[in-house]
Amino acid sequence: MVRTHNLGFPRIGKQRELKAALERYWSGAISRDELEAAARELRRQNWSRQARLDLVPVGDFSLYDHVLDLSFMLGNVPQRAKHGDASPLDQYFRVARGRSQSEAHACGVHASEMTKWFDTNYHYLVPEFDANTRFTLDASRLLAQLDEARESGVEPKPVILGPLTYLWLGKAPHDCDRLTLLDALLIQYAALLDALSLAGVAWVQLDEPLAVLDLPPEWQAALRSSYERLREHGPKKLLATYFGPLGDNLELVCRLPVDGLHVDVSKGRDEVSAIVKLLPRDAVLSLGVVSGRNVWRSDLNALLDWLTPIADVLGDRLWLAPSCSLLHVPVDVESEQRLDSEVRSWLAFAVQKLDEVDTLALALNHGRGRVADQLAANRAAIESRRTSRRVHDPEVQAAVGRIDAKLGQRPSDFALRAQKQAKHLPLPLFPTTTIGSFPQTQEIRRVRSQMRAGRIAREVYVRAMQEEIARAVREQEALGLDVLVHGEAERNDMVEYFGEQLQGFAFSEFGWVQSYGSRCVKPPILYGDVSRPQPMTVEWTKYAQSLTVKPMKGMLTGPVTILNWSFVRDDQPRAASCRQLALAIRQEVLDLERAGVRVIQIDEAALREGLPLRKRDWQHYLDWAVEAFRITVGAVRDETQIHTHMCYSEFNDIIAAIAAMDADVITIETSRSNMELLSAFDEFKYPNAIGPGVYDIHSPNVPSEEQVVSLMQRAAERIPVERLWVNPDCGLKTRGWPEVTDALRNMVAAAKTLRAASQRI
Repeated sequence: MVRTHNLGFPRIGKQRELKAALERYWSGAISRDELEAAARELRRQNWSRQARLDLVPVGDFSLYDHVLDLSFMLGNVPQRAKHGDASPLDQYFRVARGRSQSEAHACGVHASEMTKWFDTNYHYLVPEFDANTRFTLDASRLLAQLDEARESGVEPKPVILGPLTYLWLGKAPHDCDRLTLLDALLIQYAALLDALSLAGVAWVQLDEPLAVLDLPPEWQAALRSSYERLREHGPKKLLATYFGPLGDNLELVCRLPVDGLHVDVSKGRDEVSAIVKLLPRDAVLSLGVVSGRNVWRSDLNALLDWLTPIADVLGDRLWLAPSCSLLHVPVDVESEQRLDSEVRSWLAFAVQKLDEVDTLALALNHGRGRVADQLAANRAAIESRRTSRRVHDPEVQAAVGRIDAKLGQRPSDFALRAQKQAKHLPLPLFPTTTIGSFPQTQEIRRVRSQMRAGRIAREVYVRAMQEEIARAVREQEALGLDVLVHGEAERNDMVEYFGEQLQGFAFSEFGWVQSYGSRCVKPPILYGDVSRPQPMTVEWTKYAQSLTVKPMKGMLTGPVTILNWSFVRDDQPRAASCRQLALAIRQEVLDLERAGVRVIQIDEAALREGLPLRKRDWQHYLDWAVEAFRITVGAVRDETQIHTHMCYSEFNDIIAAIAAMDADVITIETSRSNMELLSAFDEFKYPNAIGPGVYDIHSPNVPSEEQVVSLMQRAAERIPVERLWVNPDCGLKTRGWPEVTDALRNMVAAAKTLRAASQRI
């Protein structure tokens, strides 16, 4: 009999209950016991939704991040988080966000770096290693959750990030080889596996997604030797890989001494026949047949045609599951009663994806007649989407066909543009600005909610948003910022806001996905060809500019980021959808310029995260991604200053592509790494202006003037001061006005100090 299981379930809850509980705890509104009770209830609900599976994941739930959870289980906690008599939970939130509940008004500590989880939009907390790192196992939380799961009536399968992937994802000083820590780490993994065996666990899932990457020979050897050492420890082991094909690691992974292997069929289907031949005769093969990364229904009939001969060969050695953890999709499409019914029929969220896995297993185990109704409904939905007229727009397709190299070419190079912009925009040395958004207060959310529900007129909403814009302008002028923003009070999300005004997008009401911690996003659903019916931001920006003589940035989200932060149609190449988006944003850029906007920021926060996992595929992606950005700005005048912004990423390996975007100013997140990310500029002489972030907006900590000065002095060691800007790491929508005002005041004061110091030299 084919068995079913899952690799992980969304943590945040159907109504974002985890977000609410965390933020109430951090504010002091609820106790630690109440937070833990809310977490237990969410776990119970999650297990209930997965009860039909043969094996249910345990350990996939986290109060903030599963990689951080593992660091704490292994005792790998930065020393800076341990001061005083802080509880483990206080230490946990210190590492995650700089402070915990008991330190709501204290300075806190430096939070750990965050970066993207492989090529997804989820952020993990980067483990920190050095030559003195010691590991000490404490598996009490995981063991307690095993008891909870059994009380809920499910068969638990603990989920643990594997030792090699854990080391790979961490950071260490240049004089510390992470693999030198492997022996000590494996001792703790062996103890953990033995503890799980004593707890009566039959199977444990060890996630090693690094197996889909380009691995150096020493890491390939370490993967082999690690599982040889763990062979005799613990319960049966399912090695889980996902996010890509195994490629040149295929034979290595198939020969590992484990009891089962999970592979991502949505990315590596062509490898399955080779894997079936290479796996030991008694090993289980788990096929991730339902994509855990998108929201489209799977073609179950086609999958069954493909799976049936595999099931005939493997028999009860075949397991079925989603391709990866369902962390990356919303919980339940049945909540979406306001969504267009046709589009809704094409979708599958986490609960529906498990339905699909269940249907496939029932068909393979008992015949297709057992699930005839489900298969007929699936066939109708797949055909409806394939033939729907709303998916394809001949005019948009014709416009994409007319794209040529000239469309993305600005009239002059940066050196000449910079001269013209200096006359057009007289700015001081170390000019100050912000990334775009200001705090989204409860009042802003209340008015937006009222407008969406039809309880207030559009005119009332516009006046309320104009009042918020005026407040943001007043605050910025009082602080002395040089280039202002309108604060984006009218925007719910930097991608959703634009998608709502573009043809080809649909929107869920409850389709929330965790980005990090309590931060959730509701990705638009890009189902068809994209066009811009009318201007999207011009009136708001014109109003803001009318309130000040200082330059006001027009704020747009770039085509690559809209693409990468949406659930994207899978019936055409992503590059084709991105070019459609580029043409739409280009129209908005030109309308802003015609309205007299002198500075336009086109955020490409997600450029790096879309990079393929294998280097051989990078250039193709970078070619069309950079082309899309250049299309958006190719027709602007030299005097119009173009900015872009990028989020937490490792830039070193794509710095040439970033330079090829040819933005006049790029702002990047660097404060958590203490400007270490600027090492990319040691070898590559970046030609344009740069704003390295000096205020970590993902932490409630307020940087001092001295801290900002120190960070900018580090930046000036690599970048000429005449090309440096001073700005926060990212938008300020998640922060409160008091901390934002204090941080920006210190930032402006630091810029003045830096200018004075430069004049003395």
